[in-house]
Amino acid sequence: MENQQYPNQDQSIFSDDLLNGYNFQPATKGQRFLNLFIDTLVMNWGLGFITAYIAVYITLMINPDFQFDNSDAGNINMLLYWWILSIVNYLIYYTICEKVFRGYTLGKFITGTRAIREDGTELTFRDAMLRTLSRIVPFEPFSGFGDMPWHDGWTKTTVIKSR
Repeated sequence: MENQQYPNQDQSIFSDDLLNGYNFQPATKGQRFLNLFIDTLVMNWGLGFITAYIAVYITLMINPDFQFDNSDAGNINMLLYWWILSIVNYLIYYTICEKVFRGYTLGKFITGTRAIREDGTELTFRDAMLRTLSRIVPFEPFSGFGDMPWHDGWTKTTVIKSR
């Protein structure tokens, strides 16, 4: 296949041809921040609402006496419960989106960026899962102020401009 610049109108952004012969440009810090902002909104307000509803429903089916009293801010059981639920949201959203949608999340799609491996190939399920688990590390979002966010460096992946 001959080398080409970003795909012409006949190519889908989900096409494997996108990666063949393309000269990658890294996403800007502004694009990456916007990705984080959009994806966090989707996760917390969209997916978070759905998973919280399902989790509460299942918990009450298993143990009807379980109390979801948020008035006691020091209740370590509730903090642990919601922390585990937030990790599940991360795993569901980022892993599934970055694998199924070939490196895109809603934020990346809107900003015209895409996650790929450093060698230019598409993310594997393992890559997407490891990127997601890396995001759970405390203070990881602040690594974006440096040269490369930890979840990219640790997993040998990067985010590029896709259009």
